[in-house]
Amino acid sequence: MEGDAPARNGGTARTASARPGAARPARGRTGSALRRARGFVASRSRVGALRVKSSLWKIVQITFCSVAAYWVAEQLLGHSAPLFAATSAMIALGFGHGTHLRRTVEVAAGCTLGILIGDLLLALVGTGVWQAAAVVAVSLIVARFLDSGTIFSTQLGLQSLLVVLLPAPEGGVFTRSIDALVGGAIALLVVVLTPRNPRLEPADRLREVIEDLAGVLRESATAVRGLDATMAWHALVQARATQKTIDDLPTMLRGASEIATMAPAYRGQRAELRRLKRVADQIDLGVRSSRVIARRLASAITHGSVDEQDADALSTYLDSLADAMLHLRRSVTEPTASARTGAEYLARQELAECASRLDPAEFGVTGLECQSLIMLLRPMTVDLLVGAGAEREEAVGYLPKL
Repeated sequence: MEGDAPARNGGTARTASARPGAARPARGRTGSALRRARGFVASRSRVGALRVKSSLWKIVQITFCSVAAYWVAEQLLGHSAPLFAATSAMIALGFGHGTHLRRTVEVAAGCTLGILIGDLLLALVGTGVWQAAAVVAVSLIVARFLDSGTIFSTQLGLQSLLVVLLPAPEGGVFTRSIDALVGGAIALLVVVLTPRNPRLEPADRLREVIEDLAGVLRESATAVRGLDATMAWHALVQARATQKTIDDLPTMLRGASEIATMAPAYRGQRAELRRLKRVADQIDLGVRSSRVIARRLASAITHGSVDEQDADALSTYLDSLADAMLHLRRSVTEPTASARTGAEYLARQELAECASRLDPAEFGVTGLECQSLIMLLRPMTVDLLVGAGAEREEAVGYLPKL
Protein backbone atom coordinates (compact mmCIF):
# COMPACT_ATOMS: atom_id res chain seq x y z
CA MET A 1 0.00 0.00 0.00
CA GLU A 2 2.78 2.38 0.97
CA GLY A 3 4.65 1.47 -2.15
CA ASP A 4 1.71 2.52 -4.21
CA ALA A 5 1.66 6.04 -2.73
CA PRO A 6 4.57 7.42 -4.74
CA ALA A 7 3.04 6.04 -7.87
CA ARG A 8 -0.24 7.66 -7.08
CA ASN A 9 1.46 10.96 -6.20
CA GLY A 10 3.61 10.79 -9.28
CA GLY A 11 0.62 9.98 -11.41
CA THR A 12 -1.17 12.97 -9.94
CA ALA A 13 1.82 15.21 -10.59
CA ARG A 14 2.12 13.97 -14.13
CA THR A 15 -1.58 14.49 -14.70
CA ALA A 16 -1.39 18.06 -13.42
CA SER A 17 1.71 18.85 -15.43
CA ALA A 18 0.29 17.17 -18.51
CA ARG A 19 -2.63 19.63 -18.69
CA PRO A 20 -1.24 22.38 -20.93
CA GLY A 21 -4.55 24.27 -20.81
CA ALA A 22 -4.55 24.56 -17.01
CA ALA A 23 -3.44 28.22 -17.17
CA ARG A 24 -5.87 29.12 -19.96
CA PRO A 25 -8.77 30.24 -17.71
CA ALA A 26 -6.49 32.85 -16.12
CA ARG A 27 -5.36 34.04 -19.54
CA GLY A 28 -9.00 34.11 -20.69
CA ARG A 29 -9.98 36.24 -17.72
CA THR A 30 -7.10 38.63 -18.44
CA GLY A 31 -8.13 38.93 -22.10
CA SER A 32 -11.73 39.57 -21.11
CA ALA A 33 -10.65 42.26 -18.65
CA LEU A 34 -8.50 43.90 -21.33
CA ARG A 35 -11.42 43.90 -23.78
CA ARG A 36 -13.68 45.48 -21.18
CA ALA A 37 -11.01 48.07 -20.40
CA ARG A 38 -10.57 48.90 -24.09
CA GLY A 39 -14.35 49.17 -24.51
CA PHE A 40 -14.58 51.45 -21.47
CA VAL A 41 -11.77 53.70 -22.73
CA ALA A 42 -13.31 53.87 -26.23
CA SER A 43 -16.73 54.71 -24.81
CA ARG A 44 -15.35 57.40 -22.51
CA SER A 45 -13.32 58.84 -25.37
CA ARG A 46 -16.41 59.13 -27.59
CA VAL A 47 -18.41 60.77 -24.80
CA GLY A 48 -15.54 63.13 -24.04
CA ALA A 49 -15.14 64.11 -27.69
CA LEU A 50 -18.87 64.85 -27.98
CA ARG A 51 -18.73 66.90 -24.77
CA VAL A 52 -15.81 68.96 -26.11
CA LYS A 53 -17.59 69.45 -29.44
CA SER A 54 -20.77 70.69 -27.75
CA SER A 55 -18.75 73.07 -25.52
CA LEU A 56 -16.46 74.59 -28.18
CA TRP A 57 -18.33 77.89 -28.35
CA LYS A 58 -18.36 78.19 -24.56
CA ILE A 59 -14.61 77.42 -24.47
CA VAL A 60 -13.97 80.23 -26.97
CA GLN A 61 -16.12 82.61 -24.91
CA ILE A 62 -14.40 81.77 -21.62
CA THR A 63 -10.91 81.99 -23.12
CA PHE A 64 -11.57 85.36 -24.74
CA CYS A 65 -13.39 86.76 -21.72
CA SER A 66 -10.81 85.82 -19.09
CA VAL A 67 -7.86 87.07 -21.17
CA ALA A 68 -9.71 90.27 -22.13
CA ALA A 69 -10.59 90.98 -18.48
CA TYR A 70 -6.97 90.48 -17.44
CA TRP A 71 -5.75 92.75 -20.25
CA VAL A 72 -8.22 95.54 -19.43
CA ALA A 73 -7.36 95.49 -15.74
CA GLU A 74 -3.61 95.38 -16.39
CA GLN A 75 -3.17 97.60 -19.44
CA LEU A 76 -6.01 100.09 -19.11
CA LEU A 77 -6.35 100.31 -15.33
CA GLY A 78 -2.68 99.74 -14.53
CA HIS A 79 -3.26 96.97 -11.99
CA SER A 80 -0.44 94.55 -11.26
CA ALA A 81 -1.26 90.85 -11.90
CA PRO A 82 -5.07 91.28 -11.85
CA LEU A 83 -5.83 87.63 -11.16
CA PHE A 84 -9.33 88.32 -9.85
CA ALA A 85 -10.37 89.96 -13.12
CA ALA A 86 -9.62 86.77 -15.09
CA THR A 87 -11.03 84.37 -12.49
CA SER A 88 -14.25 86.35 -12.01
CA ALA A 89 -14.87 86.37 -15.77
CA MET A 90 -14.14 82.65 -16.08
CA ILE A 91 -16.32 81.65 -13.13
CA ALA A 92 -19.18 83.90 -14.25
CA LEU A 93 -19.39 82.23 -17.67
CA GLY A 94 -18.81 78.62 -16.64
CA PHE A 95 -20.26 75.55 -18.36
CA GLY A 96 -23.62 73.86 -18.47
CA HIS A 97 -27.08 74.59 -19.84
CA GLY A 98 -27.78 76.92 -16.91
CA THR A 99 -24.96 79.30 -17.83
CA HIS A 100 -27.19 82.01 -19.26
CA LEU A 101 -27.78 85.60 -18.25
CA ARG A 102 -29.25 85.02 -14.78
CA ARG A 103 -26.49 82.64 -13.76
CA THR A 104 -23.81 84.95 -15.17
CA VAL A 105 -25.20 87.91 -13.22
CA GLU A 106 -25.52 85.77 -10.08
CA VAL A 107 -21.96 84.47 -10.21
CA ALA A 108 -20.45 87.82 -11.22
CA ALA A 109 -22.30 89.55 -8.38
CA GLY A 110 -21.21 86.87 -5.92
CA CYS A 111 -17.56 87.18 -6.95
CA THR A 112 -17.56 90.98 -6.85
CA LEU A 113 -19.45 91.27 -3.56
CA GLY A 114 -17.29 88.60 -1.93
CA ILE A 115 -14.11 90.41 -2.88
CA LEU A 116 -15.59 93.73 -1.76
CA ILE A 117 -16.55 92.31 1.65
CA GLY A 118 -13.11 90.75 1.98
CA ASP A 119 -11.45 94.07 1.14
CA LEU A 120 -13.61 95.94 3.66
CA LEU A 121 -12.93 93.50 6.47
CA LEU A 122 -9.25 93.41 5.55
CA ALA A 123 -9.10 97.17 5.94
CA LEU A 124 -10.85 96.93 9.33
CA VAL A 125 -9.34 93.87 11.05
CA GLY A 126 -6.20 92.96 9.05
CA THR A 127 -5.04 89.46 8.15
CA GLY A 128 -4.69 86.27 10.17
CA VAL A 129 -6.45 83.03 11.02
CA TRP A 130 -9.24 84.44 13.16
CA GLN A 131 -9.71 87.27 10.68
CA ALA A 132 -10.12 84.72 7.90
CA ALA A 133 -12.73 82.84 9.95
CA ALA A 134 -14.58 86.09 10.65
CA VAL A 135 -14.52 87.05 6.97
CA VAL A 136 -15.92 83.69 5.82
CA ALA A 137 -18.64 83.73 8.49
CA VAL A 138 -19.73 87.28 7.72
CA SER A 139 -19.60 86.67 3.96
CA LEU A 140 -21.77 83.56 4.16
CA ILE A 141 -24.26 85.31 6.45
CA VAL A 142 -24.54 88.16 3.95
CA ALA A 143 -24.82 85.71 1.04
CA ARG A 144 -27.63 83.70 2.61
CA PHE A 145 -29.42 86.90 3.57
CA LEU A 146 -29.29 88.26 0.02
CA ASP A 147 -29.95 85.14 -2.06
CA SER A 148 -30.93 81.49 -1.65
CA GLY A 149 -28.76 80.32 -4.57
CA THR A 150 -25.92 77.97 -3.66
CA ILE A 151 -23.69 79.29 -6.44
CA PHE A 152 -24.02 82.88 -5.22
CA SER A 153 -23.28 81.92 -1.59
CA THR A 154 -20.30 79.72 -2.46
CA GLN A 155 -18.67 82.28 -4.74
CA LEU A 156 -19.16 85.12 -2.27
CA GLY A 157 -17.59 83.16 0.60
CA LEU A 158 -14.74 81.79 -1.51
CA GLN A 159 -13.72 85.11 -3.01
CA SER A 160 -13.76 86.92 0.33
CA LEU A 161 -11.62 84.17 1.86
CA LEU A 162 -9.07 84.44 -0.96
CA VAL A 163 -8.88 88.19 -0.45
CA VAL A 164 -7.91 87.75 3.19
CA LEU A 165 -5.46 84.91 2.62
CA LEU A 166 -3.62 86.30 -0.42
CA PRO A 167 -1.11 89.18 -0.16
CA ALA A 168 -2.56 92.65 -0.70
CA PRO A 169 -1.98 94.08 -4.21
CA GLU A 170 0.20 97.07 -4.91
CA GLY A 171 -2.65 99.25 -6.07
CA GLY A 172 -4.44 99.44 -2.73
CA VAL A 173 -7.06 97.61 -0.72
CA PHE A 174 -9.96 97.80 -3.22
CA THR A 175 -7.96 97.01 -6.37
CA ARG A 176 -9.21 93.41 -6.36
CA SER A 177 -12.83 94.57 -6.09
CA ILE A 178 -12.37 96.66 -9.22
CA ASP A 179 -10.74 93.69 -10.97
CA ALA A 180 -13.72 91.47 -10.09
CA LEU A 181 -16.09 94.14 -11.37
CA VAL A 182 -14.18 94.28 -14.66
CA GLY A 183 -14.30 90.49 -15.05
CA GLY A 184 -18.02 90.31 -14.31
CA ALA A 185 -18.84 93.20 -16.64
CA ILE A 186 -16.90 91.66 -19.53
CA ALA A 187 -18.59 88.29 -18.91
CA LEU A 188 -22.00 89.96 -19.13
CA LEU A 189 -21.04 91.76 -22.33
CA VAL A 190 -19.86 88.52 -23.89
CA VAL A 191 -23.11 86.74 -22.96
CA VAL A 192 -25.27 89.56 -24.34
CA LEU A 193 -23.29 90.38 -27.48
CA THR A 194 -22.18 86.90 -28.60
CA PRO A 195 -25.01 84.49 -27.74
CA ARG A 196 -25.86 81.31 -29.57
CA ASN A 197 -29.32 81.07 -31.06
CA PRO A 198 -31.34 80.77 -27.82
CA ARG A 199 -33.93 78.39 -29.26
CA LEU A 200 -31.45 75.69 -30.31
CA GLU A 201 -30.75 74.06 -26.96
CA PRO A 202 -34.32 73.95 -25.58
CA ALA A 203 -35.65 72.88 -28.98
CA ASP A 204 -33.18 70.00 -29.13
CA ARG A 205 -34.06 68.88 -25.61
CA LEU A 206 -37.79 69.17 -26.36
CA ARG A 207 -37.27 67.06 -29.48
CA GLU A 208 -35.83 64.31 -27.26
CA VAL A 209 -38.86 64.38 -24.97
CA ILE A 210 -41.33 64.24 -27.88
CA GLU A 211 -39.41 61.32 -29.40
CA ASP A 212 -39.47 59.56 -26.03
CA LEU A 213 -43.23 60.07 -25.75
CA ALA A 214 -43.73 58.73 -29.28
CA GLY A 215 -41.59 55.72 -28.32
CA VAL A 216 -43.68 55.08 -25.19
CA LEU A 217 -46.90 55.24 -27.22
CA ARG A 218 -45.47 52.96 -29.91
CA GLU A 219 -44.23 50.42 -27.36
CA SER A 220 -47.58 50.51 -25.55
CA ALA A 221 -49.30 49.82 -28.87
CA THR A 222 -47.02 46.86 -29.54
CA ALA A 223 -47.55 45.58 -26.00
CA VAL A 224 -51.34 45.60 -26.21
CA ARG A 225 -51.31 44.20 -29.75
CA GLY A 226 -49.27 41.22 -28.55
CA LEU A 227 -50.93 41.12 -25.10
CA ASP A 228 -47.45 41.41 -23.63
CA ALA A 229 -47.63 42.77 -20.06
CA THR A 230 -43.83 42.83 -19.74
CA MET A 231 -43.52 45.18 -22.70
CA ALA A 232 -46.22 47.43 -21.21
CA TRP A 233 -44.21 47.64 -17.98
CA HIS A 234 -41.15 48.46 -20.06
CA ALA A 235 -43.08 51.32 -21.68
CA LEU A 236 -43.86 52.60 -18.18
CA VAL A 237 -40.18 52.49 -17.23
CA GLN A 238 -39.29 54.34 -20.44
CA ALA A 239 -41.89 57.02 -19.67
CA ARG A 240 -40.54 57.48 -16.16
CA ALA A 241 -37.00 57.84 -17.50
CA THR A 242 -37.96 61.04 -19.34
CA GLN A 243 -38.44 63.04 -16.12
CA LYS A 244 -34.84 64.28 -15.88
CA THR A 245 -35.00 65.74 -19.39
CA ILE A 246 -38.40 67.30 -18.69
CA ASP A 247 -37.11 68.86 -15.47
CA ASP A 248 -34.25 70.53 -17.37
CA LEU A 249 -36.56 72.23 -19.87
CA PRO A 250 -37.91 75.11 -17.70
CA THR A 251 -34.38 76.24 -16.80
CA MET A 252 -33.29 76.10 -20.43
CA LEU A 253 -36.32 78.02 -21.64
CA ARG A 254 -35.94 80.63 -18.91
CA GLY A 255 -32.29 81.19 -19.85
CA ALA A 256 -33.16 81.30 -23.55
CA SER A 257 -35.85 83.92 -22.88
CA GLU A 258 -33.35 86.05 -20.96
CA ILE A 259 -30.94 85.94 -23.89
CA ALA A 260 -33.70 86.74 -26.40
CA THR A 261 -34.75 89.72 -24.27
CA MET A 262 -31.24 91.14 -23.82
CA ALA A 263 -29.52 90.27 -27.11
CA PRO A 264 -30.62 92.54 -29.98
CA ALA A 265 -29.94 89.86 -32.60
CA TYR A 266 -32.44 87.41 -31.11
CA ARG A 267 -35.32 89.52 -29.85
CA GLY A 268 -37.42 88.14 -32.68
CA GLN A 269 -37.16 84.69 -31.08
CA ARG A 270 -39.28 85.62 -28.05
CA ALA A 271 -42.58 84.50 -29.65
CA GLU A 272 -40.99 81.22 -30.76
CA LEU A 273 -39.67 80.60 -27.25
CA ARG A 274 -43.13 81.19 -25.81
CA ARG A 275 -44.45 78.60 -28.28
CA LEU A 276 -41.75 76.12 -27.22
CA LYS A 277 -42.72 76.67 -23.59
CA ARG A 278 -46.34 75.93 -24.43
CA VAL A 279 -45.34 72.73 -26.24
CA ALA A 280 -43.04 71.71 -23.37
CA ASP A 281 -45.72 72.26 -20.72
CA GLN A 282 -48.28 70.17 -22.59
CA ILE A 283 -45.81 67.42 -23.49
CA ASP A 284 -44.96 67.19 -19.79
CA LEU A 285 -48.65 66.55 -19.07
CA GLY A 286 -48.79 64.07 -21.95
CA VAL A 287 -45.83 62.08 -20.61
CA ARG A 288 -47.38 61.97 -17.14
CA SER A 289 -50.61 60.64 -18.65
CA SER A 290 -48.68 58.07 -20.67
CA ARG A 291 -47.27 56.63 -17.45
CA VAL A 292 -50.75 56.12 -16.05
CA ILE A 293 -51.95 54.56 -19.31
CA ALA A 294 -48.95 52.22 -19.57
CA ARG A 295 -49.46 51.07 -15.98
CA ARG A 296 -53.19 50.45 -16.54
CA LEU A 297 -52.42 48.61 -19.79
CA ALA A 298 -49.95 46.34 -18.01
CA SER A 299 -52.51 45.59 -15.30
CA ALA A 300 -55.32 44.96 -17.81
CA ILE A 301 -53.17 42.60 -19.89
CA THR A 302 -51.95 40.76 -16.78
CA HIS A 303 -55.52 40.16 -15.55
CA GLY A 304 -56.79 39.08 -18.98
CA SER A 305 -59.09 42.08 -19.37
CA VAL A 306 -58.08 42.75 -23.00
CA ASP A 307 -59.44 40.56 -25.80
CA GLU A 308 -58.33 40.61 -29.45
CA GLN A 309 -60.91 43.20 -30.48
CA ASP A 310 -59.86 45.50 -27.62
CA ALA A 311 -56.20 45.01 -28.47
CA ASP A 312 -56.71 45.91 -32.12
CA ALA A 313 -58.66 49.10 -31.34
CA LEU A 314 -56.29 50.32 -28.61
CA SER A 315 -53.08 49.56 -30.53
CA THR A 316 -54.38 51.34 -33.64
CA TYR A 317 -55.24 54.42 -31.61
CA LEU A 318 -51.89 54.52 -29.77
CA ASP A 319 -50.05 54.20 -33.09
CA SER A 320 -52.07 57.15 -34.43
CA LEU A 321 -51.05 59.26 -31.43
CA ALA A 322 -47.41 58.30 -32.00
CA ASP A 323 -47.69 59.35 -35.66
CA ALA A 324 -49.04 62.74 -34.61
CA MET A 325 -46.03 63.14 -32.28
CA LEU A 326 -43.73 62.92 -35.30
CA HIS A 327 -45.39 66.01 -36.79
CA LEU A 328 -45.16 67.78 -33.44
CA ARG A 329 -41.47 66.93 -33.31
CA ARG A 330 -41.00 68.53 -36.74
CA SER A 331 -42.74 71.66 -35.46
CA VAL A 332 -39.86 71.97 -33.00
CA THR A 333 -36.93 70.97 -35.18
CA GLU A 334 -37.69 72.53 -38.58
CA PRO A 335 -35.23 75.38 -39.36
CA THR A 336 -37.77 77.86 -40.75
CA ALA A 337 -40.84 79.38 -39.09
CA SER A 338 -43.11 78.48 -42.02
CA ALA A 339 -42.07 74.81 -41.90
CA ARG A 340 -42.61 74.71 -38.14
CA THR A 341 -46.07 76.23 -38.55
CA GLY A 342 -46.98 73.69 -41.23
CA ALA A 343 -45.80 70.75 -39.13
CA GLU A 344 -47.74 72.03 -36.12
CA TYR A 345 -50.88 72.32 -38.25
CA LEU A 346 -50.53 68.69 -39.39
CA ALA A 347 -50.02 67.56 -35.78
CA ARG A 348 -53.13 69.48 -34.75
CA GLN A 349 -55.20 67.92 -37.56
CA GLU A 350 -54.13 64.37 -36.69
CA LEU A 351 -54.69 64.88 -32.98
CA ALA A 352 -58.13 66.36 -33.63
CA GLU A 353 -59.01 63.26 -35.64
CA CYS A 354 -57.74 61.08 -32.79
CA ALA A 355 -59.80 63.01 -30.25
CA SER A 356 -62.98 62.58 -32.30
CA ARG A 357 -62.69 58.78 -31.93
CA LEU A 358 -62.62 58.75 -28.12
CA ASP A 359 -66.18 57.64 -27.46
CA PRO A 360 -66.08 54.60 -25.13
CA ALA A 361 -69.35 53.32 -26.57
CA GLU A 362 -68.15 53.56 -30.20
CA PHE A 363 -64.43 52.90 -29.81
CA GLY A 364 -64.73 49.14 -30.20
CA VAL A 365 -63.66 47.95 -26.76
CA THR A 366 -65.55 45.84 -24.25
CA GLY A 367 -65.31 45.66 -20.51
CA LEU A 368 -64.79 48.28 -17.83
CA GLU A 369 -60.96 48.11 -17.86
CA CYS A 370 -60.63 49.02 -21.54
CA GLN A 371 -63.35 51.65 -21.37
CA SER A 372 -61.52 53.30 -18.45
CA LEU A 373 -58.43 53.42 -20.67
CA ILE A 374 -60.45 55.40 -23.24
CA MET A 375 -61.42 57.85 -20.51
CA LEU A 376 -57.73 58.27 -19.62
CA LEU A 377 -56.84 58.90 -23.26
CA ARG A 378 -59.30 61.80 -23.51
CA PRO A 379 -57.45 64.34 -21.27
CA MET A 380 -54.10 63.19 -22.67
CA THR A 381 -55.21 63.87 -26.25
CA VAL A 382 -56.59 67.27 -25.23
CA ASP A 383 -53.26 68.20 -23.62
CA LEU A 384 -51.39 67.21 -26.79
CA LEU A 385 -53.82 69.21 -28.91
CA VAL A 386 -53.15 72.31 -26.81
CA GLY A 387 -49.43 71.62 -27.25
CA ALA A 388 -50.02 71.60 -31.01
CA GLY A 389 -51.55 75.08 -30.87
CA ALA A 390 -55.28 74.51 -30.26
CA GLU A 391 -57.13 76.52 -27.63
CA ARG A 392 -58.26 74.32 -24.74
CA GLU A 393 -61.95 74.92 -25.42
CA GLU A 394 -61.38 74.02 -29.06
CA ALA A 395 -59.47 70.88 -28.10
CA VAL A 396 -62.19 69.73 -25.69
CA GLY A 397 -64.77 70.39 -28.44
CA TYR A 398 -63.21 67.66 -30.60
CA LEU A 399 -64.09 65.01 -28.02
CA PRO A 400 -67.39 63.15 -28.46
CA LYS A 401 -70.04 64.05 -25.89
CA LEU A 402 -70.50 61.45 -23.17
